[in-house]
Amino acid sequence: MAVDDNEGADRVTIGVCVMEKKVFCSPMEQILERLRAFGEFEIIIFGDKVILEDPIEIWPKCDCLIAFCSSGFPLQKAQAYAALRRPFLVNELEPQYLLHDRRKVYEHLEKYGIPVPSYALVNREYPYQELDHFIEQEDFVEIHGKRFLKPFVEKPANGDDHRIMIYYPNSAGGGMKELFRKVGNRSSEFHPDVRRVRREGSYIYEEFMPTGGTDVKVYTVGPGYAHAEARKSPVVDGVVMRNPDGKEVRYPVLLTPTEKQMARDVCSAFRQMVCGFDLLRCDGRSYVCDVNGWSFVKNSYKYYDDAACILRKIFLDAKAPHLSSIIPPTLPWKSNEPDQSTEGLTRQGSGIIGTFGQSEELRCVIVVIRHGDRTPKQKVKLKVTEENLLNLMLKYNGGKPRAETKLKSAVQLQDLLDATRQLVPPTRSGQESDSDAEDLEHIEKLRQVKAVLEEGGHFSGIYRKVQLKPLKWIKVPKHNGDGEEERPIEALMILKYGGVLTHAGRKQAEELGRFFRNNIYPGEGTGLLRLHSTYRHDLKIYSSDEGRVQMSAAAFAKGLLDLEGQLTPILVSLVSKDSSMLDGLEDASIEMDEAKARLHEIIISNAKTENTNGSEEFPWMVDGAGLPANASQLLPKMAKLTKEVTAQVKLLAEGEDEKLALTSSFSRYDQAKALGKTTIDVARIAAGLPCGSESFLLMFARWKKHERDLYNERKDRFDITQIPDVYDSCKYDLVHNAHLNLEGLEELYKVAQLLADGVIPNEYGINPAQKLKIGSKIARRLMGKVLIDLRNTREEAICVADPNFTEDEAIFLPTKELEHQQKIQLRNEDGRRSSTTSEKSMDQEDEDDRETKYRLDPKYANVKTPDRHVRTRLYFTSESHIHSLMNVLRYCNLDESLQGEDSLVCQSTLDRLHRTRELDYMSNIVLRMFENTEVPLEDEKRFRIEMTFSRGADLSPLEDKTSETSPLLQEHTLPIMGPERLQEVGSCLTLDKFEKMVRPFAMPPEDFPPAAPPQALGYFSKGAGVLERLASFWPFHKGVTNGK
Repeated sequence: MAVDDNEGADRVTIGVCVMEKKVFCSPMEQILERLRAFGEFEIIIFGDKVILEDPIEIWPKCDCLIAFCSSGFPLQKAQAYAALRRPFLVNELEPQYLLHDRRKVYEHLEKYGIPVPSYALVNREYPYQELDHFIEQEDFVEIHGKRFLKPFVEKPANGDDHRIMIYYPNSAGGGMKELFRKVGNRSSEFHPDVRRVRREGSYIYEEFMPTGGTDVKVYTVGPGYAHAEARKSPVVDGVVMRNPDGKEVRYPVLLTPTEKQMARDVCSAFRQMVCGFDLLRCDGRSYVCDVNGWSFVKNSYKYYDDAACILRKIFLDAKAPHLSSIIPPTLPWKSNEPDQSTEGLTRQGSGIIGTFGQSEELRCVIVVIRHGDRTPKQKVKLKVTEENLLNLMLKYNGGKPRAETKLKSAVQLQDLLDATRQLVPPTRSGQESDSDAEDLEHIEKLRQVKAVLEEGGHFSGIYRKVQLKPLKWIKVPKHNGDGEEERPIEALMILKYGGVLTHAGRKQAEELGRFFRNNIYPGEGTGLLRLHSTYRHDLKIYSSDEGRVQMSAAAFAKGLLDLEGQLTPILVSLVSKDSSMLDGLEDASIEMDEAKARLHEIIISNAKTENTNGSEEFPWMVDGAGLPANASQLLPKMAKLTKEVTAQVKLLAEGEDEKLALTSSFSRYDQAKALGKTTIDVARIAAGLPCGSESFLLMFARWKKHERDLYNERKDRFDITQIPDVYDSCKYDLVHNAHLNLEGLEELYKVAQLLADGVIPNEYGINPAQKLKIGSKIARRLMGKVLIDLRNTREEAICVADPNFTEDEAIFLPTKELEHQQKIQLRNEDGRRSSTTSEKSMDQEDEDDRETKYRLDPKYANVKTPDRHVRTRLYFTSESHIHSLMNVLRYCNLDESLQGEDSLVCQSTLDRLHRTRELDYMSNIVLRMFENTEVPLEDEKRFRIEMTFSRGADLSPLEDKTSETSPLLQEHTLPIMGPERLQEVGSCLTLDKFEKMVRPFAMPPEDFPPAAPPQALGYFSKGAGVLERLASFWPFHKGVTNGK
């Protein structure tokens, strides 16, 4: 037992009844030392021997007691002492029992109206007890009828068990991430093969709440004080960020008014003055997911000062109210306080040195990026009349004879595989030559379906789906004999597969993310990681619906934020899906069909029709610009070479069943695991097999389809829409399957490239006017969102720059009328989440109408410009949106409303874009907005836009194999081209000018429709709800033409 030497009748005695391990930790020592320095307290440390061995009757007497439970602490004995001596308790003892049971914690939080994640309890009386109310299926669990779609969280009911699991859906690759208390530099581990939940005890199941990869820890000292810190969430990659001293990196952040009230409520509900709890910030709302009891902040002298002053007031008010609790003007310990280390913490914010001038700061980065290298996209169509396939269709469409069925889940695809296996003979009999050619083709297609379904050995990933559409019906008697009913007798089966991100695609995306981290944020460098952690980096990542795009986004995020581990947890934590903004060509399908028809005429007739604006100076103004002059002569050559390559692949595919039986280790190549690779499968290549998951049978089916679709011999007609697909296959096989030495493939690639370089850009319009029309339809919603991003950034920067500018006056708040419309829209979106968290009050709806901004706390963090934010928006999409957005940017001045305006893109770049062969994998368009802080706020030059683009990985696999790219080609990877300017050096494109030029082609904010409810990947909807709220901040509406 330790007693302070200071004595005096007026001193308040503070008993510290805590295990020694906790007493002598740095935060407790720092705060007790400050309390001693006031000279008003006698502090008695009980010590382990007294606490564990001595009877309570001889424990020291005290006026105030600090006692809290930790490992080995006798809580019941401490309760008996408190009942005997009746000291003032900083943290009451009885409620501390609650903290050992997560079920009781959640129940208590709900009792006091504190928001928690949507959850359900599974209570077992003994291990592995079977419960009727608990159902586990492939991608969800159901408890008492409440369904939790993956990803969901599984927490042990025992609060002392810190092994928390997150289970991921098969559509994102499946697997489980285990969270645990920090061990070295790790706080979690990903287990890709674990898909079933635990059953040995009682658990809480709750919805996974995407928080952008950041957790918030809150520390209260009394009901009126709360300190909050952000840290990297363990759900991302499990690597603990540490500073040079080995301490975990955390950054103080400001709590919103709602969060401050939650902190007060937690403190009061559990009757714990000093209390820590975990906060999840998701979709502009906050939820408490854990309450820890007594907790102190580490390594913050400002917090130690605050905590000591508040505890002093609490002690004096409780036991010596006659003494003044006013804080003295000079804190007694200040002269002895060591300087707080700032090594590695102080930077220049986002100020740009040199090139852009001392006065400019980066405010916003918007990037639209195409996905990485993928396998060729494939489709199999066949008419089926087999009974078991028709029955399968009825099974999954609810027995409706005229309704189509989509099969995507593992159970559905396994049923289809079982049915297909019954229809396909295990080997070719040799008697098939006697069969009808049509029957042979049908059998081969069924064999192809079977091969696709058998890829990987299990159904995971996001790359296979089947549609069954009824075509013919007959009337049959009902089973009960009461009348007739319809029954399908023929259906169209469409199997879509392929288009999977390759090992090279993941590597490209990760490397590009790393490049952005080091080059796109001037003045930050690797400090971007810290910028992100402090909430000064407002980062959101959006993806289209396609699996390859989602995985590209996750791999890019991994490189950008220097994360580790598998992509699935990163995908779920950081990437939002918005298919309405980044998917689909339906809005421009008529115009694109017209462009393709006109393109066919130009190629076949071998004659170009020039626009009146066409000239040698502006070659891109010509109809069909970029098409080779001898296109009509190249088509027969292309068809001939395609046939020759197909014949070679057919020889490789013959007898493949027998070959695979001898090399069974390669017959079940795991496509899901391939998603996590950045290197080639050397053993598979050495065995002479195709790269990736493709078998020779599927490779042959791919080339046979090209041969059949490119040229119809019976009609003597070429289909020019197949040119991009043939080119895609050529390039893929030259990069990934060069070891197969297919004769004529290089020559075919050269021919296909010549044609594709002309055809692909012209599919999005055969002249600038049509390109602008099609581009504005495809990218309309994306362009509208980009303008919202830029406008919000400007208003936030102005709000920070002008000290007289209050949030209530912010011009980005919606008008009352628009506010009402947005509320109605938002209420209609409530179904977008897989499960709702709590009922929303009208007041909560009001708070949601503005974008939630989380900020760094300037009082605690040594940062030069804590209120300055960098907004980053990353949009991952497909080739169509890259072409469309680029066409809008370069041809927007051709619109009637902008007559006389110059293009946003300079003349030299227009010419360079005309000569650009393609916007290949990882091609991107970057918009960066800078603020010149020396220019008056009202000056339009205060904010300027810089535009760059990259052609992506457009290097030919045949070019200069002896150069520095040779090692990359050996790894089946092509390098990504560096960024190129869209403007002249030294030019100044103001934000006002940019808005004026692109606004006619952008979706107005009031037209943003509510997004559709999520389908298979419910967790991706986290960003979609914010999108419509963002729309309300953009003050431009229909009929407004000026930028201000």
